Amino acid sequence: MGTSEPNTVLERLFRETGWTLRQCAQAVNRVGTERGTPKQYRAPSVHQWLSGSVPREDARPLILEAFTRRLRRPVTHTEVGFPVPEAGTEATETGAVDGIIDLGRLDMDPSRRGVLSVALFSVALAVPEWPDVVGRMEAAQNGTRTRIGMSDVHTVSAMTEQLSSMDDQFGGRTTRPLAAAFLVNTVAPLLRTPGPEEARRAMMSAASDLCYLTGYMAVDEGLHGLAQRYYLKALELAGASEDHLTYCTTLRGMSVQAVDLGQGPMAKRLADAAAASSPQAGPRMRAFLAGQQAHAAAQIGDRRSALVYLQEAEVAMDKAESRGRVFGSYDPASLNYHTSQVRFEMGDVHGAVAAMQESDRLRYGIYRRTRVKERAILAERQLAVGHLEAACRTWGLALDDYPLVDSGRIDKRMTDMFNLIRPHARNHDAQALYERARAVVRPELVPA
Repeated sequence: MGTSEPNTVLERLFRETGWTLRQCAQAVNRVGTERGTPKQYRAPSVHQWLSGSVPREDARPLILEAFTRRLRRPVTHTEVGFPVPEAGTEATETGAVDGIIDLGRLDMDPSRRGVLSVALFSVALAVPEWPDVVGRMEAAQNGTRTRIGMSDVHTVSAMTEQLSSMDDQFGGRTTRPLAAAFLVNTVAPLLRTPGPEEARRAMMSAASDLCYLTGYMAVDEGLHGLAQRYYLKALELAGASEDHLTYCTTLRGMSVQAVDLGQGPMAKRLADAAAASSPQAGPRMRAFLAGQQAHAAAQIGDRRSALVYLQEAEVAMDKAESRGRVFGSYDPASLNYHTSQVRFEMGDVHGAVAAMQESDRLRYGIYRRTRVKERAILAERQLAVGHLEAACRTWGLALDDYPLVDSGRIDKRMTDMFNLIRPHARNHDAQALYERARAVVRPELVPA
């Protein structure tokens, strides 16, 4: 398994370690001994690796661990120029964590985000069914002397909650790089750390939730290919930890992404898969899932199913609310948003406006990003039914919060706003809105 081309990426990392060839070989041998697989590599072996010879498969994890310890950060197969383990091999667990690290690092690197932004949404995206992913991956072990416990899981969960709150207030562009850095520098190493089975499963579940959130942030910026990769990692981790909640939530998130892109059939399939993955859902979760099923059904023209699912969501929400409001969960504002979307898809724009107004009235103020986005949608629909002055007032409310939010989806709505109000330039309200928007909206979005 050799090549005539030098392994330049491995050579760069080797120089970063400051090792001699002999010291590198000794470090790899030390890891092998700790893991019960003693090796006797010497300087010539390291020289061969640097020259392009690919090490034996059983040696590669030892080399990665040696470099990880020396550089004090996770090092992956891709980073050292080794083949990524294929599914079904003994190194699958390590490869899965490597995938999280490589994905997060790619997201952290601003110079490479342009590549991600052009990734297209794949209608043929294969979603693994629940039985296929359970047990596919266990927490990766790195052979260190530390162990994880439930306190580590609680730390990851608490950090994820904080990142989610920041995303709600400030948008995905602001928060996603922080989430990616946390995934790479903290969560991935924890996934490789041994510990009690309960803690290891809980850590995979917490990591799944963070991957889902990071994917949702990528959707907010319009990076749909990147979002899919995060979502698929979330599914893999949720399946491995038997976390049905995050599994079906992620499938639903993928359905939301699809329906927003106009991919109705895929959105319906994903929404149905989400519902099927949570057969014992409580009333609030049932409303959460049925609302999305209704929206997807309406987009493909299945009026009957859309209305049935919407009614199911309304009944479930009534039951959930009778048990008390749960902050941060699917709530009446969210249900009214879905009602508006269903009515709009079925051609009832007046009904869509009324439902969106009710959604705006009921929404908690902390959800600033959602408030700006959905007020912009409401204004577009008010304009569509001929209510120009009302639309201008609603866009004005959206502009109040706009400077505090950094979101690709909202930027797209602002661009649409300029295009929609330009034909009404002689109207006083439209002219005032246009001039105010030119002073508030990011310069690159303002028409010349």
